Amino acid sequence: MENKKDFFLECYKHGIMKFGQFTLKSGIESPFYVDLRPLASDPKILINLAKYLLEMLPLDNFDLICGVPYAALPMATAMSLESHLPLIIKRKEAKQYGTKKLIEGLYSKGQNCLLVEDVITSGKSLLETIPEIENEGIKVSDVVVVLDRGQGGKELLEKKGYRVHTLFTIQEVCGILKEEGHLLDEEIERINTFLAGNIVKFEEKKRYSYQQKLTTNDHSVAQIILNLAIEKKSNLIASADVLTTKELLELAEKVGPHIVALKTHIDILSDFDMEKTIIPLKEIAKKHNFLLMEDRKFADIGNTQELQFGHGIYKIAEWADFVTSQVIGGYESLDCFRNVGVVAIIGMSSKGTLTDNNYQTEALNIAMSHPNVFGGVAQKKLPENILLFTPGVNLESKGDSKGQQYNTPEHVFQNLHTDFIIVGRGIYKSTDIEKSALQYKIEGWNAYENSLK
Repeated sequence: MENKKDFFLECYKHGIMKFGQFTLKSGIESPFYVDLRPLASDPKILINLAKYLLEMLPLDNFDLICGVPYAALPMATAMSLESHLPLIIKRKEAKQYGTKKLIEGLYSKGQNCLLVEDVITSGKSLLETIPEIENEGIKVSDVVVVLDRGQGGKELLEKKGYRVHTLFTIQEVCGILKEEGHLLDEEIERINTFLAGNIVKFEEKKRYSYQQKLTTNDHSVAQIILNLAIEKKSNLIASADVLTTKELLELAEKVGPHIVALKTHIDILSDFDMEKTIIPLKEIAKKHNFLLMEDRKFADIGNTQELQFGHGIYKIAEWADFVTSQVIGGYESLDCFRNVGVVAIIGMSSKGTLTDNNYQTEALNIAMSHPNVFGGVAQKKLPENILLFTPGVNLESKGDSKGQQYNTPEHVFQNLHTDFIIVGRGIYKSTDIEKSALQYKIEGWNAYENSLK
């Protein structure tokens, strides 16, 4: 097994830690963000993680093992398989039907349970979890944690009489990342200021250029669309909300020279046919050098989304370069989008939308941690390492009778730090589609360049 430092660096490649400016659930601005859930998607890393955690422990002391839901559940499962300690599962809340159990599995009163957690911060959530397990007659003496954020949680639990074993501390991993050139001295200073309990003052930085974003987002589709933007001097995505194949192909031909992507709602076509619709559409896309973005807004469980993505009459997986997806189904619902990019729906532009601040925070956390996601749809700034796609952009109209609200290119680039504008009716409803597309291309590019000053 590789040494501990190399193991962490392998984990780091999965995007488990990000540095910058992040708003935590508490509303506090943090200079770093930790999410270990992506490790569950790499069996080799998960097995090695289980071995590292088990090596720290006196295994003879334990009869059971339990992972704090949800991030630690895969870790605890791997540890159970490796150590042969029986696994019990704690629910977030008791079932409201059947046995109404909070703890699932085979156990006896008086047994000692090892509790597994991914990250420890203040320790308060663990102090809420432990009594729920102990109320079942199970003892908890030890907690094993992958990463200690260094914010007092370990010390708090130890004062309460629990032994806490940590694989990594934030100070340790920051030292590794600095040594490897992934962290600057100023970033280390901000982290130390934060860990000391002080408010971190973040400088208001200018937005990143497309060239800079090529270094912060390594998803293959992000790289392609950013290079297209630079090459074509365009950040325009045209929305093709038309009802026939003829209209779609005519629109694609007219706007093609001026766009980086064409956004389709393929299921509104009345005469869809793979050979007559998709094959010529792909030829036009190749001819004019733009991507195909299917705005399916997937919003179901992962298995259903996988079927919708790859099967049925549309077979989106065979032709779309990237798709849009809600994240309401959770992190794992995005796993099915292999070989394409995903733009996550974080916030919507319609009046009265239910995507409130709490939802947007949770959605952004999922989007930033999932390797398939390279961008987000939102009406506010996003971190620089995720591309922002902003719909509802129009040069003239302020809205429509169906709740759609519009913004100008100047507003979204200057104030939201948008990367790509999505324009629908302003182009396809125009009396001169090609002229309108060119106008939006020019206006969008000028707004982008002005936002860099």
